[in-house]
Amino acid sequence: MKDTTLFSWDNGSFIMIIVFGLVIIGLVAAVLIMMNSDKKIKK
Repeated sequence: MKDTTLFSWDNGSFIMIIVFGLVIIGLVAAVLIMMNSDKKIKK
């Protein structure tokens, strides 16, 4: 069998990519919320 790809969609890597994407989006959203709340506190 020709299984020389870097990953296979059968071993759950698709789910891991989705989870990784959600974590990145969550971190960016948390940083933006903290920046916005920090500006409001200074004012």
